[in-house]
Amino acid sequence: MKISNETKVGVLTISALTLLIIGFNFLKGKDLFNKSKKIYAVFDDLGSLSKSNDVKINGLVIGKVYSLEATDKNISGIVATINLTHDVNIPRDSKAFISTPLIGGSTLIIEKGTDTVYLKPGDTLKTKVDNGIVDDIKAQLTPTLNKVRNSLDTLNIVLSSIARVLNSEAKNNLQEILANLNQATASVNSLLDGQTGSLAKAIGNMNSITENLKKNNDTITATINNAKHITDKLAKLEIQPVIDSLQSTVKFLKATVAKLSDPNGSIGALITDKKLYNKLNDVILGAEILIDDLRTHPRRYLNFSLIGGKDRGGALTAPLAKDSVPSGNK
Repeated sequence: MKISNETKVGVLTISALTLLIIGFNFLKGKDLFNKSKKIYAVFDDLGSLSKSNDVKINGLVIGKVYSLEATDKNISGIVATINLTHDVNIPRDSKAFISTPLIGGSTLIIEKGTDTVYLKPGDTLKTKVDNGIVDDIKAQLTPTLNKVRNSLDTLNIVLSSIARVLNSEAKNNLQEILANLNQATASVNSLLDGQTGSLAKAIGNMNSITENLKKNNDTITATINNAKHITDKLAKLEIQPVIDSLQSTVKFLKATVAKLSDPNGSIGALITDKKLYNKLNDVILGAEILIDDLRTHPRRYLNFSLIGGKDRGGALTAPLAKDSVPSGNK
């Protein structure tokens, strides 16, 4: 039996359509050859989650997102229908959340609970919000960006204030300061010049002094030895006997002064007794008058006669002036 070309074209067309429908449904998470069960999860925000995204438990893909539908016209919630392609037990207290990586599409992750009762087809999963890496980065960068903005605003205010302060007079002052700094730098360079600088000359003088000390090292050593020898001699001198002798002399002087000041002693009585002083003064005065009279009238004391002598003049009652010479001696 001969098959016509029309029949062949029809069979190929039907086969292609069938494969297209099967592939399309497979990409949507539908498996036409396996009976699948569906569960649901309600989210407030899907983020970048879309149909046919993977559904994972512990990193294993167990299904696909079959459909996404709003719960009402106000979109107060969005129901995600999960088409399970693997026969797995999901604890009733498990939670679903949407994970959004930096690269690639979002994934619906089911975090297994510990309940021994498992979900059945048509049950609804509990959900939670997962910030994800991008949200974490945003949360960490937002305060930093706010601080940077505040710092930029502050810097802008400071620069504006500086621009207002730096008038023409202030600019001239800054130019003078810079000129003075240039002069100071030139002075420092001249000071540090290796050939003519003051520092180089000072270093040269120090080198000269060091050379002189090196040349006179033997003389310096001999001087130090002589000083050490003299010090040793001074250390060996017997200072204690001299100190003892001085102490005994001081004690003797103290005793002598005590005797002189004692009114019961002869010298002390002579010093302290006023009557004795007056009597001695009278004796000295009388002796002085006698000597002066003897010098003035010597014949009165040398000439004598058996019959009797003549009185040569009146006796002195006061000593003569010591700056004159008596007339009888001329």
